[in-house]
Amino acid sequence: MTFCLTTTIIKPEKDISINQAVILLHGYGGDGNDISMLTLSWKRFLPNTIFLCPNGQEQCVINPTGYQWFDLTKQDPKYILEQSKKAELKLQQFIKEVKNKYSLKNNQICLSGFSQGCMMSINLGLTNSENYNCIVGFSGKILNQEDLVKRKTSSTKMLLIHGEKDTIVSPTFLLEAKDFLIRNNIEIETKMIINCEHHIPVEASSAALNYIKNNFNIE
Repeated sequence: MTFCLTTTIIKPEKDISINQAVILLHGYGGDGNDISMLTLSWKRFLPNTIFLCPNGQEQCVINPTGYQWFDLTKQDPKYILEQSKKAELKLQQFIKEVKNKYSLKNNQICLSGFSQGCMMSINLGLTNSENYNCIVGFSGKILNQEDLVKRKTSSTKMLLIHGEKDTIVSPTFLLEAKDFLIRNNIEIETKMIINCEHHIPVEASSAALNYIKNNFNIE
């Protein structure tokens, strides 16, 4: 079966069954191979897990060798929201394909992403008919709180991690997201990384791994 998005796939070791999946969404201008680097330190601690890292559905306007989930060349919130919803539809199709191929349910899937990929993970995790296992977001934000609260149909628990010196996506967005999620009765954990800019350091990767292990009930 071919997925609707070109995908970097990291499977469990040979003959090990697939009991859960982590879907990793890259940031603006990146690709699935970039974000798959996280799995190098995660996979031995998540033995029955398949990691799927799709490329965004569009070539990045700013970086033609990379991809985007939605266009950022226009600073128009309405336009950005419309574009992000197109990406949501494509990712919903992709997730459905993953569930069918590997016989998985939502509660066996962790959605994770960096920056723009984090924004997509949050929206996907709160607008489905049933909760996913969890969401892990790095250096992102809630794209549009007013829109999301109207569309919210699920309450997937999540961990959001941000660098305190991030100049690309301000760390204040972490605090705003936490406030929104608490007000909407969503279980939320947050971690601010000291002296960290717009990337995923080892401290963030380790915190994310522990969170995913706990939610997958892996010893």
